[in-house]
Amino acid sequence: MKNEILQDQILQEAKAMQEELTKWRHFLHRIPELGLCLPDTTAFVKERLSEMGIEFTEYEECSCITAVLGKGPKCFLLRSDMDGLPMEEESGESFASENGCMHSCGHDLHTAILLGAAKLLKRHENELKGTVKLLFQSGEETFEGAKAAVGAGILENPRVDSAFAMHVASIIPANTIIYGDYPMAAVYGFRIELTGKGAHGSTPQLGIDPINTGVHIYLALQELIAREISSTEEAALTIGRFDAGSVSNVIPERAVLEGTLRTFKPGLRSMLIRRIDEVVRSVARTYRTDVEIHTLSDVPPVTCNPELNQEILTSIHTLDQGIKTLPYYHVMGSEDFAFISEKVPSSYFGLGAGAGDKAEWIGQHNPRVRFADECLALGAAVYAKTAMDWLNVHIS
Repeated sequence: MKNEILQDQILQEAKAMQEELTKWRHFLHRIPELGLCLPDTTAFVKERLSEMGIEFTEYEECSCITAVLGKGPKCFLLRSDMDGLPMEEESGESFASENGCMHSCGHDLHTAILLGAAKLLKRHENELKGTVKLLFQSGEETFEGAKAAVGAGILENPRVDSAFAMHVASIIPANTIIYGDYPMAAVYGFRIELTGKGAHGSTPQLGIDPINTGVHIYLALQELIAREISSTEEAALTIGRFDAGSVSNVIPERAVLEGTLRTFKPGLRSMLIRRIDEVVRSVARTYRTDVEIHTLSDVPPVTCNPELNQEILTSIHTLDQGIKTLPYYHVMGSEDFAFISEKVPSSYFGLGAGAGDKAEWIGQHNPRVRFADECLALGAAVYAKTAMDWLNVHIS
């Protein structure tokens, strides 16, 4: 009974913080920063943690912050990312960014949610049966931050035993949480640099056209999905950049293609990466074009521990039976939390943040996307309660 009262108390305390959480989120939304350098964002986080009386460690080389609450043999990690995207905002929000970047993925909400959880956990620190470590992470959008944080030692001192993260979803209603064993795919990002021989458009026979080569490479790569893997497999291969030339009557010397491959199965991923290399080099050779292939990103899938998933679901339902939890989180998007989930048992859930009229919902990474502030209190409560419950269960 005491535990049930505590859980309800945490939810009510989180709801009482709604105005403060919204204020934090709106401030962060106005100042999005990119990659591994987030000086204004980290300054805000440090100021809030200091106000709460929570000690923290800053990793300046990667703009990450960790904070530790409680003390004990077991350690549970809560993680939120903080970086934005390089796009002009068109959301129409009164608190929209004006610096040329945007929190169009919702990381401003993530940061506010983890700060809210920090405040709740600090308030109940004497009830913690172990250690909770908070990670405010940079560079998720560039797939650099989690790897840099792990390399900096955030999983040690104290050693993390399990980890949990959530991501808001702009096309899922509030009070809804989704989960799965493999919520996010692996991503292999690559750049193809083609070098031919420039010539005037009137004399193509005197040149080697890298655009022609690039077109054939593009078409050949699509055949890998259409003809070399089973239709029952999960894979997405996309070329999102094709850059060549500057005028209409000149064959350029260089062309660049960039793309991503997303999969879940390691064997399939290895086969397709090998075939991408073979196809690109073979086509380039056929059309007498020099080629270089560079790896831009190489991130494993986010893998969740089924037992931990169930423990967290139990905590959520104890918090409020009215929260919808659906086993639908399995998408081809990618997340660098994977570098943490491959090291320690982890869970990664989706938190509904659909704003306003459902007919106006827009997917993330769109300059017009909007999120519901109402999800902030629930997110903070879920983080805090999950950490407390996990430590209670794993005290020995």
